[in-house]
Amino acid sequence: MGAIPTRDQAAAISKMRKAPIDWRASEVEIVDGSYVGPQAGEAAQRDQMIEMIAWLMDRSIPIGGYRIGLDPIIGLIPGFGDVFGTLVSAVLIVQAQRAGVPKATVLRMMANVAIDTMLGAIPFVGDAFDFAWKANSKNLELYRASMQGRRENARDYGFLALLMVGLLILLSLPIALGIWAFHALF
Repeated sequence: MGAIPTRDQAAAISKMRKAPIDWRASEVEIVDGSYVGPQAGEAAQRDQMIEMIAWLMDRSIPIGGYRIGLDPIIGLIPGFGDVFGTLVSAVLIVQAQRAGVPKATVLRMMANVAIDTMLGAIPFVGDAFDFAWKANSKNLELYRASMQGRRENARDYGFLALLMVGLLILLSLPIALGIWAFHALF
């Protein structure tokens, strides 16, 4: 037989079973066994802005079973498109930083946008990459997980460390090729 719950446990179970009546189902989320409902004021506006930016830039246009946003379409405009997409993505990152997202997660968000911007700037290949790499959606997921306390900073630091190693390798290749070419010629 199971143990009889204490008064605190019974209250927690009761709270888990029902959400306040004035919450709409689309606004309710269960986090760690508790209902999390709509937020009030500035936090709700910030969350709505972040959600809207990610949706608009990465998922607003359905094409068959796939969704794209304005980011890859605007990215087709040489020069202006990638800069504009980066600026819009920066708004999302600034809002996340103001919300109290840890530095490691903000840096990872910046890395996602930097990858999108740098690889998206490559003619033709970058345009195709823009359709697949959804930096704003990735950043939205990082934001949500961080705000709900489900994000570990160690994962973000690990991602950033791998990114730095990759960049160092990419930077060392031209140097190594230059040294090899110098020795081959002389």
